[in-house]
Amino acid sequence: MREKDVRRNGEDMKKLMLSIDVKCHESVSVKGQETEVVMIPFSGNAFGEYFNGEIIGTGVDTQKFDVKSGEGVLSARYMLQGTDWEGNACRIFIENSQHDEEGWHPMIVTDSKCLREWEHMNMIAAVDGTEKGVLVRIYAPED
Repeated sequence: MREKDVRRNGEDMKKLMLSIDVKCHESVSVKGQETEVVMIPFSGNAFGEYFNGEIIGTGVDTQKFDVKSGEGVLSARYMLQGTDWEGNACRIFIENSQHDEEGWHPMIVTDSKCLREWEHMNMIAAVDGTEKGVLVRIYAPED
């Protein structure tokens, strides 16, 4: 998805806030009578104008599918550790969920004073496949 193609409710979402290069590891799954769950652990690095760092611990992408309809709910949860644009050490928690046709909706929590507005921004993410995982790009609405 090219930057100019990122849209939500007719609004251009052009301001790139953060990119995360995700490296996926071996998945685990279970299939019940009604639901199948696949969990994909991952690691990676985050970079951009406002924050640079890495995923700490292991993130996990959880995919839950209805066995009969194939419809699913996808979400990834991970924590980043690094430095904000003022050079301060900080952490960022991201839960990136896809639960409708509008795409990925990141929810962010951070202890960075200069990034705290991210907790209230109406952001959207683009997720594109790479050779070893995915590249997540998080965008905010243009001012």
